[in-house]
Amino acid sequence: MATRGYADLFRRREFAALWLGNALGVAATTMAGLSLGTLVYAQTGSPLLTALTMFGPSLVQVAGAGTLMSAADTSPPRRLLIGVSAVMAGALACQALLDLPPAARLALVFGAAYVLSIGNGVRWGLLTEVLPSGDFALARSAMNVSVGVMQIAGFATAGLLMHALSVSQVFWLAASLPAIAVAVTWCGITDHPPRRVGRAGMRETWRGNRALLGLPSTRVLLVALCVPNGLVAGCEALFVPYAGGAAAALFTAGAVGMLTGDVLMGRVLSRAQRHRAAGWLRLLLALPFLLFWWQPGVPLAVLLAGLACVGYAASLGQQELLVRLTPAQLSGQVLGAESAARVTCQGLGAVVAGGLAELVRPGGAITLLALGSLAVSACLTPALMRVGRHASRVAAAAHPRVTTAGVRG
Repeated sequence: MATRGYADLFRRREFAALWLGNALGVAATTMAGLSLGTLVYAQTGSPLLTALTMFGPSLVQVAGAGTLMSAADTSPPRRLLIGVSAVMAGALACQALLDLPPAARLALVFGAAYVLSIGNGVRWGLLTEVLPSGDFALARSAMNVSVGVMQIAGFATAGLLMHALSVSQVFWLAASLPAIAVAVTWCGITDHPPRRVGRAGMRETWRGNRALLGLPSTRVLLVALCVPNGLVAGCEALFVPYAGGAAAALFTAGAVGMLTGDVLMGRVLSRAQRHRAAGWLRLLLALPFLLFWWQPGVPLAVLLAGLACVGYAASLGQQELLVRLTPAQLSGQVLGAESAARVTCQGLGAVVAGGLAELVRPGGAITLLALGSLAVSACLTPALMRVGRHASRVAAAAHPRVTTAGVRG
C-alpha cells in the first residue's frame, strides 16, 4: 500500500533507520568539510586549494562506481551500511586525534569518500526494497530533506563552533555522529538478501555498468543528473573566497533552497508535474548565479544562492525516471553509480571553479560556471523529452488502466 505523506514513511522502521543514518552522515561530513575548508583558506589564501579541500573528496567516488559498486546489489546491505558508518567515524576520529599536514588530511578524506560512495549505492538500492515502488519519489524527497536539514545544521553549527572550539574538537563532534549511525543501522535495519547473485568486484561492477550504459535513456539521464549540477556545485565551492567569514550564510541559504525544492517535488507535485517541473528547475539552478558577475553584497548573494538551490530538486524527477527504466536487479548499482558520478562531477566543478578563480574574481568565475550549466541543460532538453515519452510508454504498458497524471508523490 502506498504511503500518503512523510509521516506514513516514518512509521516504517527500516525507512526511519535509513533516513536517520543518512542524516547523521551528512551532518558529520558537512561539519568536517566547512572546518577544513575555512582552515585551509586561512592558511593558504588559495581558492583552488580551498575548493579541493571541501569538494575534492567527491572526485574519488567515481572510483567506487567503477570498482566495487556491484556490492550494492550482491552483498548483504545491513552489514555494508554498518561498515561504511564505522569507517567514516574512524576517519573523522583520526582527523581529530592526529596532527596531520594538509596533504595527509586530504588523503584520509579521499579514502573515506571512496567507501562512502559504495554505501550510497547500498542505501538507495535498499530504499527500493523497504517501500512500495510508487513511494520512491516521496521517499527520496524525504531523504533529500535530511540532506538539506543536516547541511543547514552542519554548516550553522560548524560556523558557530569554530568561534568557540578548535578544529580538532569540531572533528571529535563530527566523528560521534556516524558512530551513532552504526547503532541506528544495527537496530533499525533487518537482514536482506542480495538482489542478484555475483561476487562483488571490478569484473561484476563493470558487467553491470556495461548493461546500464547500453541503455540510451540511462546515458542521457546520467549526464543530466551530473553535469549541470556539477557546474553549479563549482559556484558553491567559491562561497568562501567570495564571502569570507560570511560563507556559512550562503551555504545555509543553499541548503534551505534545496530543502524547499525537495519538499515541493516530493510532497506537493504529482508524478507528471514533477517531470514537467524538472526542465524548468534545471534552468533555475543556474540562472540566479549569473548575477554574481556584478558582485552582489552578502544579503543579496544569500537570497540568490537560496533561490538557485531550489533547482537541485530537478534531480528527483530524473532519478524517478532512472528507477522506472532500470532492471530491478541493478537498482542499487545504478543509483549508486548515479550518486557517485554526480558528486564526482561536483568535485570536478569545484576544481574548475578554483582554477577559474585564480584567473578572475570569484564572482566572475561563478557567472561563467552558471553559463556553462545553462548551456548543457539546453542541449539536453530534446533528449530528455524523448526519455520522458519513453518512460510514459513503459508505464502504460505495465499498467494499462492507470495514467501517470493522477499519481501523487
